[in-house]
Amino acid sequence: MACTKTELDLSKWNRKEHFEFFSKFEEPFFGVSVDMDCSLAYARCKKENISFFLYYLYQASRAVNSIEAFRYRIEGDRVFIYDQINASATISRPDNSFGFSHIIHHEDLQVFLQNAEKEMHRIRSGSGLMLEEVRQNEVHYSALPWLKFTALSHARSFQKGDSCPKISFGKLSQENGRRIMPVSIHVHHALMDGYHVGLFVDKFQQLLDGIEDERFMGFLTF
Repeated sequence: MACTKTELDLSKWNRKEHFEFFSKFEEPFFGVSVDMDCSLAYARCKKENISFFLYYLYQASRAVNSIEAFRYRIEGDRVFIYDQINASATISRPDNSFGFSHIIHHEDLQVFLQNAEKEMHRIRSGSGLMLEEVRQNEVHYSALPWLKFTALSHARSFQKGDSCPKISFGKLSQENGRRIMPVSIHVHHALMDGYHVGLFVDKFQQLLDGIEDERFMGFLTF
């Protein structure tokens, strides 16, 4: 699927100095870990027999695409804004290996699920990392359903230009009657600040709560 992008005019950007400052860092990424309340999202998935993993991945992808800063990418000394960001999620196999997927984002849940299930089948039918191509218009997602983490770091090659956000999901647990999942968000500081990460967390929580899809709120009980 072809993607389109437009160049950001750095001379008019209010973060121009921030971009120039953090772009020189050997490690320009910063990260936070937060707890997300997945109670309503989990209830919907059980009610409708939807994969919880694919559902929260879908909502995370929606949140990413709704925030312009998460669609910025550095290419050379220029910044581009992509019209759409897709999901590169690690997909596990029965032998406990994994491959890198490329799931095309779509605002319609059913279309997103179809895209994801097709890609998951491709990865699970293969072997190795299956990293055929490095794409800029992606977020790198990973799931660690075995771990209730409070912090997380990533393996990175500092020699290679990389400005894609990295979002990881941890173990779902019950706390005081709620279903809580840790989420780690790492982003390039030349492109965004803590404010923008806060926007993502707030939007992601709203989507998990179904605030933008009130048709489903009626049956969600505990």
